[in-house]
Amino acid sequence: MRDLKHLIYFEDLLQEANNDLVRQGKKDGKTVLGYTCYFMPEVLLDLPGAFSVRLRAPKCTSPDMSTYYMSGRTCHYGRSLLERALEGGYNFLDAQLATETCTVTCRFQEHLDYMDDIIQNVDFKVSFTDVPFKKNENSIDHYEKQLQEKVLDFLNENYNIDTSDEALLKAIEEHNEICRIVREIGDYRKLDKPTITGYEFFVINLITMTCPKYLIKDKLLDILEDLKTREPDDKPNYKIKVVMAGAENDDPDFINLIESCGALVVADRFCYGSAESRQHIEVREGETPLRAIARHYLMTNQCARFMDQKEMRSRKQRIADLAKEYKADGVIVISNKFCEYWSYERTVTSIILPRDYELPVCSIEKEYINTASGQLRTRFQAFVESVELKKLQGGAQK
Repeated sequence: MRDLKHLIYFEDLLQEANNDLVRQGKKDGKTVLGYTCYFMPEVLLDLPGAFSVRLRAPKCTSPDMSTYYMSGRTCHYGRSLLERALEGGYNFLDAQLATETCTVTCRFQEHLDYMDDIIQNVDFKVSFTDVPFKKNENSIDHYEKQLQEKVLDFLNENYNIDTSDEALLKAIEEHNEICRIVREIGDYRKLDKPTITGYEFFVINLITMTCPKYLIKDKLLDILEDLKTREPDDKPNYKIKVVMAGAENDDPDFINLIESCGALVVADRFCYGSAESRQHIEVREGETPLRAIARHYLMTNQCARFMDQKEMRSRKQRIADLAKEYKADGVIVISNKFCEYWSYERTVTSIILPRDYELPVCSIEKEYINTASGQLRTRFQAFVESVELKKLQGGAQK
């Protein structure tokens, strides 16, 4: 396929957290708000006068300093973020909107709060939001109150951000427009012969999480227009299609590694993916904008932190539904080493999906930064060959 418009520019932006567009947004006088998790609604951080940046630590290979403060037996993701902070990589932040979710990212954000001058910005502050472990009306009530106090009131009092219902409705409208564009771009993965790769789509979606959206919207529209006339290769360079599910992954090269082994990633049900984060936010009749946001982000959340049986089964069904919708042949489920929630979830998923949904699963435990690419390549190649063989056998039986 011909090169996709703006992709090289987007790849360059992803080489650092404080990229050219983040610096431009700050130069424009916007307040820069960091976050790490879907439990922190990015739409609230994109209110007029501010923009959100989902934190990453690109090119962090050895978190030696952060390991001094955090155990070496904790997730590499959280340690890599702290390492980048210690290196001065997040000095552009005006605030970190933290969530009481997984232990390691919570510890990272506590270090941002407690360690003097770790962020070289006199205006920098951290606010922690407590989030529920269950999905019900009481949980929505609690979540809404937390978002009011720990996010909206915090932003208004400390940074003079307009948090009125009118401002929230405007933020929802702009958020939904970005989501619409990204979903339409992602729909090209549903074609019998997709005209966008999983790597390309992930780069695009990641850009929407890490750059001011008002500075990239025109480029997203260019890409969407470009895809209308993009033709697939005469001979596909992949053998199977897969859904990728699991924990934090913000490394496009990991998707590239999978696809270089013959598995096209057509759906992304993982942290930093689009399956949930790019859904339309509906404000129902009689509902305040904040209530709509609280309901949306809690009820659409697919985090392994929800541990009751109904939610655990619902997450497997969600992956199976995505596999059917995107015509996937199998699933790659990942967890980061020492990830408490997703280590259990990955194990259970690798049993239930083949048994109950007849979906082949490749179960991978990885580091945040891929230092064992040779071993991973061997695993992915073996998985592709096994699924391809089953497809051939199934066709022969028919």
